Amino acid sequence: MIDPEERPSDDPWLVVIDPQNIFASSDSAWGSPFFSAAMPHIRALAASFGERVLITRWMPTADRSTSWGEYFASWPFADRPPSDPLFDLVPDAADLSPHPTLDVPTFGKWSAVETVVGRGAHVVLAGVATDCCVISTALAAADAGAHVAIAADACAGSTADNHAAALQVMRLYPPQLTVTDTESVLAGR
Repeated sequence: MIDPEERPSDDPWLVVIDPQNIFASSDSAWGSPFFSAAMPHIRALAASFGERVLITRWMPTADRSTSWGEYFASWPFADRPPSDPLFDLVPDAADLSPHPTLDVPTFGKWSAVETVVGRGAHVVLAGVATDCCVISTALAAADAGAHVAIAADACAGSTADNHAAALQVMRLYPPQLTVTDTESVLAGR
């Protein structure tokens, strides 16, 4: 890890948010019907970023005495031990990064990501769900001074409308946030 106060390189990192069974499986209440279409774009990006790929996982370890208790009461299917296979990476994501996964019990993953990439870093975000964990991470990263690109076709929303709405909100934050696509990201590398 680097000191978050150090100025990071302008060489961007790819952050793949939560490519887990719980968000990919059609049998899951949280499964995105668009996850399988996003995965080839995620893999293409990861191949280009090499060692500079991080993967996050949402974990059901939040303090139940907070509003997370009510959240898990609303979504009891997800209130399982962290070792449950539902929280495993999908097989296509298992080999994307040489780094350990960043396991976080919150929607936004920026605080964990920033400890690795440094303050003010350049990052490309991909993953699921555009309208929850991706947007929560993107807004926190922008607020912290990061330079964030969202590879829209490498993200999957809960619905097509929610995906589009989240992208529209993120388009309101230039220059900290830009919404782009895999082809453009790869062309700029």
